[in-house]
Amino acid sequence: MKTYKGSCHCQAVIFEINADFPELTTCDCSICKRKNALMVKVHENEMRILSGEESLTTYQFHTHTAKHYFCKVCGIYPFHRKRVTPDYFGVNVYCLDDFDPAGIPVRATDGVGMK
Repeated sequence: MKTYKGSCHCQAVIFEINADFPELTTCDCSICKRKNALMVKVHENEMRILSGEESLTTYQFHTHTAKHYFCKVCGIYPFHRKRVTPDYFGVNVYCLDDFDPAGIPVRATDGVGMK
C-alpha cells in the first residue's frame, strides 16, 4: 500500500490515506449523483486527518447512518463514512495530491436501491 495526501480545495482540511486502489466506485444515490465524486474505499485504520478537523461539517440523510463530510470553508467533499460498512470511508480521489485515476477499474454502486 502507498500513502497519499489529500485536502479540500482551500486546504483547511488535510488528510492522508494508505491505499492500493483495486477499484474506484461511483454511486447513484441522490447526494453522490449530485457531487459526482469518484471514490476509493479505505478502512478507518488507513485514514488520518492531519489538520483541519474543526473545519469539517457533516451531512446525513435517509437512515442517518452514513456521514458525508464537507469543508465549512470551501464546501468541498473529501470523504464520507460509509453506510453499509461504517468502519470504512469513501474517499474522493479527486482530493488526493498528484493522483491519476486512469486505468483503475470503476464499479458503479447502486445507492438508489439501498433501503
